[in-house]
Amino acid sequence: MTINNDTIIKDNDPRIREQSLPVPLPLSDEDASLLREMFDYVRKSTDEETAKRENLQPAVGISAIQLGIPKQLTAVIVHDEDKNGNEVTYQYMLANPRIVSSSMQKAYLESGEGCLSVPEEHPGYVVRSARVTVKGFDLLTNKEITIRARGYIAIVLQHELDHFKGVLYYDHIDKNNPTPHVDGALVL
Repeated sequence: MTINNDTIIKDNDPRIREQSLPVPLPLSDEDASLLREMFDYVRKSTDEETAKRENLQPAVGISAIQLGIPKQLTAVIVHDEDKNGNEVTYQYMLANPRIVSSSMQKAYLESGEGCLSVPEEHPGYVVRSARVTVKGFDLLTNKEITIRARGYIAIVLQHELDHFKGVLYYDHIDKNNPTPHVDGALVL
């Protein structure tokens, strides 16, 4: 399957609101191949030259439903800093990931979120948990893993897992108060 800006479904396509279903493990060749292609899209999308040549939009994650495939598969590559300020890259090819715990503390991106499936801007804060624990099968390591995520990577994982429920980031924005003050929130 070719994944590019033309094959990613947009928010005017009703399929983006479909519920994604768990996939059988071990992964079928078809599901593993799809997950690798999604991961490859994210990896290549941040290289300006490749993105232009292959019609890719920059991304940190993509879920299968964004290709019209209602399966609980997502690929994520996030370049960030750890709590000590060291550069770190988080990379996952996840099947059936689920949030098993989340913090009471909230977090949001001051500039707002974006999405490959949402061409228009929707200004406002998407208030999410500052920390989450996610469990799922990771094709990169070929095993069940537990991810303890904080900050930006936690926001990205929540965004991608929302896609499994047919939820888009702008569904979380308060239309009457799009930029609320959130006590104690981690602002990124």
